[in-house]
Amino acid sequence: MKKVAIVGCGGSGKSHVARELGRILDARVTHLDAAFYDDEWNALPMDKFTELQRELVAQPRWVIDGNYNSTLQVRLEACDTVVLMDVSTVAALYGIFSRQIRHGAGHKGNGVHNRIHWGVIKYVATYRRKMRPRVMAKIEEFAAGADVVLLANRRQTRRWLRKIAATQS
Repeated sequence: MKKVAIVGCGGSGKSHVARELGRILDARVTHLDAAFYDDEWNALPMDKFTELQRELVAQPRWVIDGNYNSTLQVRLEACDTVVLMDVSTVAALYGIFSRQIRHGAGHKGNGVHNRIHWGVIKYVATYRRKMRPRVMAKIEEFAAGADVVLLANRRQTRRWLRKIAATQS
């Protein structure tokens, strides 16, 4: 496991898993929200964002978390492992609100990027029905040789991370 793409709904725990995997695997971690947005929430132009991801995935070891379905193919074609944070809608909604309470709004530099508004809530609430099938189809199409790990809840995630840590020791 050297090149890991982590995808899933907002609030599912992608950034936490990325930080832990980066530590365990001694790999560079990139949170796509931090790459896409500046401190004032201005978005990077999509062509530059795509090129940045191409540069990131050309490295020998990496962990990248984030969805960005329009550029997901770049990461999927290059990864050896896909981690899909496949939590329930209730767990994801809990995740975005509890993160807001724990960390506050804004950029925190550790993968925590909080900006809750109606669009974010709607995205999280409809992710399993609308976005998950699209993500699954892209995984099927573009990550043919990769191991795919589906993590359905926080307990399963903790267990999986402990297992990965034990195999790396």
